[in-house]
Amino acid sequence: MKTPLFIGSEIYRHSTYGDWHPLRIARVSTVIDLARAMGWLDQETYVTSPRAKPAALTGFHTPRYLAALQQAEADGAVSEAVRRRHHLGTAANPVYPEVYRRPATAAGASLWAGERLQGGGVIHSPAGGTHHGLPDRANGFCYLNDAVLAIQSLRRNGAQRIAYVDIDAHHCDGVEYAFADDPETLLISTHEANRWPRTGPIEAVGAGNLFNLPVPRGLHDDDMALIRDTVILPAVAAFRPDAIVLQCGADAVLEDPQSKLALSNNAHWQIVEALRPLSPRYLVLGGGGYNPWSVGRLWTGVWATLTGAEIPDVLPPAGRSVLQSLRWEGQRRIKEPPMSWTHTLRDTPRTGPIAEEVRSGASHLAARLAAVI
Repeated sequence: MKTPLFIGSEIYRHSTYGDWHPLRIARVSTVIDLARAMGWLDQETYVTSPRAKPAALTGFHTPRYLAALQQAEADGAVSEAVRRRHHLGTAANPVYPEVYRRPATAAGASLWAGERLQGGGVIHSPAGGTHHGLPDRANGFCYLNDAVLAIQSLRRNGAQRIAYVDIDAHHCDGVEYAFADDPETLLISTHEANRWPRTGPIEAVGAGNLFNLPVPRGLHDDDMALIRDTVILPAVAAFRPDAIVLQCGADAVLEDPQSKLALSNNAHWQIVEALRPLSPRYLVLGGGGYNPWSVGRLWTGVWATLTGAEIPDVLPPAGRSVLQSLRWEGQRRIKEPPMSWTHTLRDTPRTGPIAEEVRSGASHLAARLAAVI
């Protein structure tokens, strides 16, 4: 079996969306540093991400938008007309020094992954998962939609049937826009009900391979286990995909400020592991995640899961040092994080009775699954 590969870049280390934006925090650089500190990431498995050129992005994005994005980076500002048309320079999608180069690097990783996986394998790209981006505008902190570009790249390189699974706290509106009517793409999204962008109703069917499950506040590990075992795994197995893309957003855990869900990182890792044998090609992306400790720990654990590394009960000094160096300034100032955030990788499981909304929603989708796949 091929050794899993990790795609990263140093561009994420010093690039932020601004002092008050939720994405001001260190994320990908934390995963790189923590995985290296644990001895799980070396020169054999680490790949420096290429940066996508504008021509490579036109499979989904318009040339006019790409030109506006590059000009915004060059000028450090946008006109009011560009702001209205392309949603650049807004509070959610600010202009910052790497406003083209940073998302183009994440997109380059997804495009490269589609090529590299032609012969099978496993790739983790934590900078990916920007699932809100739309063809002609930025949307929801996402300037480009690398998840769409990954699916397109996989298909160009021989994967006809592709399963896209999204466990971010927010619905994957950009990916659904691209593939809802494509019978060769299976789309599964779990997302918090009534959370921005407030799309993804359970009734949506698309071409028949679209399964949305809005979930209630307080969703915990046992709830997600039911969804995993009755919806996600049966749907993917029945679809028999040539490739799986998992958007593994870290904003559905209890500590994240951008949702009201209550998962532990164990729920994510269990889905990562369970999907792996269902396809020869497997790409695991990042996504949301706005608490620097919880997102860094979760995605490092994704890499450990993919590589078979043993997660210790207590991190060694080198691992603790990475997490203790993190800062969360701006709107939230946590100077003394709980010890569990800096001394462990694995959360304590968060369990409880299955919510009736989860049970009924999963039952509804399972019944539809039996009828269409």
